[in-house]
Amino acid sequence: MEGRKRSNLRLLSLAGGLFPVVAVVAALLVGAIMLLILGADPIEGFGAMIQGAFGGVRQLSDTAAKSVPLLLVGVGITIAFRANVINIGGEGQIIFGALFATGFALLFPSLPGWLLLPGVLIAGFVGGAFWGAIPGALKAYFNVNEILSTIMLNIVAVQVMNFLLQGPWMDPGEIERGSRIPQTTRLAQQADLPLLIKNSRLNIGLLIAVVAAVLVYIFLWRMTEGFRIRAVGFNPHASRYAGMHVQNRVVLALTLSGALCGLAGAILVFGSEAHRFVTDGSATGFTGSAGFNGIVAALFGGLHPLGTIPASFLFGALLVGANKLQRTVQVPGALIVALNGLIVVFVVSSAIWKRRLSQRIQLLASRADEPRNGP
Repeated sequence: MEGRKRSNLRLLSLAGGLFPVVAVVAALLVGAIMLLILGADPIEGFGAMIQGAFGGVRQLSDTAAKSVPLLLVGVGITIAFRANVINIGGEGQIIFGALFATGFALLFPSLPGWLLLPGVLIAGFVGGAFWGAIPGALKAYFNVNEILSTIMLNIVAVQVMNFLLQGPWMDPGEIERGSRIPQTTRLAQQADLPLLIKNSRLNIGLLIAVVAAVLVYIFLWRMTEGFRIRAVGFNPHASRYAGMHVQNRVVLALTLSGALCGLAGAILVFGSEAHRFVTDGSATGFTGSAGFNGIVAALFGGLHPLGTIPASFLFGALLVGANKLQRTVQVPGALIVALNGLIVVFVVSSAIWKRRLSQRIQLLASRADEPRNGP
């Protein structure tokens, strides 16, 4: 009987791990129905999606490049979630990281590459940390809901970005031509991120993101401060009773979360093909919604830094492949937005069911141990 219980527990644990995959498949099935309603062939469409994401070296490099900001944001979100705080401010933190990195490059354009390149990355890290620390302090010391504060700070960040790119930082050439596209001039060449594959968009940002994920794993699971963050997230009252400064850990978690988002912003600027900070006046015009999609990647990866690595790549593949789907079957762009939204809704919902299943597994495990531990 006890062996059967253990077997059932293993099956339930395996089912919990498959929840995100099932959620994506379910979202794609709903998307297939939408394609049929629009008169498109779902098999042709999804075949084009796979081809667009994995069809060759160029496609794979595009997918990997798309996954870089998702990975950094996702790993940052993981830190916040482990402290039981929700960071919805990735968009604003990406923007502020990009602003700090761009400002550093504009202030010191003549620095040699071995100083300027690390400098812009560190500046991006600091910028995101600054913008993440604000909602962290508001949450810790004034009990301001972090969801509300991070979303509002996203709006503030967009306005600061627009002010600078449409004013003091605007490319003088845009002013002379009268086109006034909100963008900087071409930034210092020695700050360009080196490419991993020639004639592609894939740069060393991928290596930086993977290393960051590994370091965050070591920090959260192998270092004392990371243990304290997880302890605070698990039970703040017990942590306070044990002598931990709960407020400091909340601020630290959101600061580090914002820092990784800010690093993503720096990589988006200095790893771009234009090598300049450019937007259309909205957050999405610069971030590509990485601040929100990174949350989905983190959930898909089980809120684990190492799990977020393949999850980010797979979600990046969905985003890149969706563009190929649209071009192949000639469906409106709104369908692609809806498909991405469906994936977000289904993955987030699967996280809720996974949590409930985890609670059920813990209950069954405790019952399985009772006969063995009894008198």
